[in-house]
Amino acid sequence: MATGCISLTLPLPKVEVPLPLFTSTRTKIPTSTLPSISNLSRFRPNGFVVCSISSDRSTLGNQIQDKSNPLPQVQSCTWNWRGYSIRYQCSGSDGPALVLVHGFGANSDHWRKNIPVLAKSHRVYAIDLIGYGYSDKPNPRDVGDSFYTFETWASQLNDFCRNVIKDEAFFICNSIGGVVGLQAAVTEPQICKGILLLNISLRMLHITKQPWFGRPFIASFQNLLRSTAVGKLFFKSVATPESVRSILCQCYHDTSQVTDELVQIILDPGLQPGAVDVFLEFICYSGGPLPEELLPQVKCPVLIGWGNKDPWEIIELGRAYGNFDTVEDFVVLPNVGHCPQDEAPHLVNPLVESFVARHAKSPATSSTTI
Repeated sequence: MATGCISLTLPLPKVEVPLPLFTSTRTKIPTSTLPSISNLSRFRPNGFVVCSISSDRSTLGNQIQDKSNPLPQVQSCTWNWRGYSIRYQCSGSDGPALVLVHGFGANSDHWRKNIPVLAKSHRVYAIDLIGYGYSDKPNPRDVGDSFYTFETWASQLNDFCRNVIKDEAFFICNSIGGVVGLQAAVTEPQICKGILLLNISLRMLHITKQPWFGRPFIASFQNLLRSTAVGKLFFKSVATPESVRSILCQCYHDTSQVTDELVQIILDPGLQPGAVDVFLEFICYSGGPLPEELLPQVKCPVLIGWGNKDPWEIIELGRAYGNFDTVEDFVVLPNVGHCPQDEAPHLVNPLVESFVARHAKSPATSSTTI
């Protein structure tokens, strides 16, 4: 346990299985050690292209960035979507387009260890879903109960590919971002060339996964959070550095990766106006699609990667997703928690590269208008 981390242990079963670097149910994915990348400093967008950040001055783990082969710069940009300001980050000028989609409570900074590495041979984009990060956070009472849904985020993702990237793209998704990616691929299959799901949310709080006798109580509790001061008090207790660190120490197996920088990356956008209402709206969102409903409808190849030490999305339940015909492989990421892209980029980055290489038209796919 890293210094300063507070353990919040859940009574969940652990499955201890000796594993190689990757354990694959079907094919072997080649792996390699990639050069380290920098920790990008946090910044807020004020214009279309706000700034470029050099990626040659800091370290990842114990690896030192090769000064003779610097990583591409990363730009923070804003995009006007339906009148709302959307923050995204981008890097790289050649190769297939990748869109990195974050999970609940996170933002595009959660991909800071992946963007510049992948940008060496890809055009990489990481987006803040509306309501999260430094994108706008319209009040749910003003936009309606059906706004913060997977259908809305899927539309945002597809419009981003159409209007900003102007090309087909691979979706690389973590947690609830995986449901967003699947919904987007089902809605407009001509846009998505492939999806890599990292510890996709099982959506165990979905209303259909609750016992019938408990559903009225769940609805009442959700109404309490939304309509009274209880919800805001709950959020206030969560939106502190100590609480964020505790939560991260729970879902990261290697708690040394829970740094002060990471805590601020997650916490700061949550302190912006409107964040509390979006937070409460989503934790009360128990409808919408399930991964097991979307996977059979997807037309593009799907690869699943799963950290086997995830206390929230248990791998033994997630393995069932590997049985769908659309899923080409289920790759176990050993000794990794819920956010593999940040906790173990040395495993995730090669996985992304090999998946994209198998399904791209060429190593440097030219841009195609969609």
